[in-house]
Amino acid sequence: MSLKILLTGKNGQIGRDLQVLLSKLGTVTALDREQLDLATPDSIRAAIRDLRPNLIVNAAAYTAVDRAESEPELAQAVNGDALEVMAQEAREIGAVIVHYSTDYVFDGTKQTPYVETDATNPINVYGKTKLAGEQALQSSGVPYIIFRTSWVYATRGRNFLLTILKLASEQEELRIVDDQIGAPTWSRTVADATCRVLGRIVDSKSTRSSLEKRSGIYHLTAAGEATWFGFARVILEECASAPKLERWYMEATQGRPLKTKRVIPIPSAEFRVPARRPANSLLSNSKVNSVFGVELPDWRTDLRLAILEDPLGDNLIAVSKMEIRPPDS
Repeated sequence: MSLKILLTGKNGQIGRDLQVLLSKLGTVTALDREQLDLATPDSIRAAIRDLRPNLIVNAAAYTAVDRAESEPELAQAVNGDALEVMAQEAREIGAVIVHYSTDYVFDGTKQTPYVETDATNPINVYGKTKLAGEQALQSSGVPYIIFRTSWVYATRGRNFLLTILKLASEQEELRIVDDQIGAPTWSRTVADATCRVLGRIVDSKSTRSSLEKRSGIYHLTAAGEATWFGFARVILEECASAPKLERWYMEATQGRPLKTKRVIPIPSAEFRVPARRPANSLLSNSKVNSVFGVELPDWRTDLRLAILEDPLGDNLIAVSKMEIRPPDS
């Protein structure tokens, strides 16, 4: 009997890649916001009761970090309350849940990469609402996996990679924050790692019992580290040396050549935004590696692949086994 998978947020950065890769594991029903609105509990209930999936992969979220400061109720509804409703419905039908969270559940004061057992202390509304979603799943009694990731980018949507290229085609000088560190993480790598983890679980006789044994939070980010300033410089260097630039690049720059001649590092204090960001967003992947044998590549390697590959083409990674501001994470 084929695994029935419900994927939310199919048009998001991670959701777009998951829609393709999850099909290697079962029958996927992928829904967008119009079909399943996480801000509306009845929409969540209707979708789950209609499909009765074995596995729910929630890649949808309220990700407008700065706007969340003025829309806390909506952010809480989507990122927090929705998970409680989703878990209630999953419990009724015996489904399991995979959910994505963020480095923003931490305050960024730790000097080394965060591990899953470190105390959370979000410093903005977005982080608080994502933590609420984590807590709803943890207390639900439903088998779950929460993947915390960070600094996610893709060659579509709204993210740091595309913002840098747009501004670099318009301005000779860019001023970028250089006192926040993290690991830029390609959306496709997150989707691929998710499916490699699930591949180990789905192969067992009971997906529910197998996932239940491994329920918990796992960090899932690229290896290595960078500041936003360092990330921006490497983006421009890789694009300048790429032998071929795909359609997404031409759309980001509107077909214009890059004008930027100088990239200037600045402290966070010089770049005022409504939501505070953690100074340290590094997450340790040691747990997902030890439990599932999943290792993620260095962020520079992934960035090079992202720049060279057409996201709408046939070069998707195969699933094993079978304002220049920090972007919304």
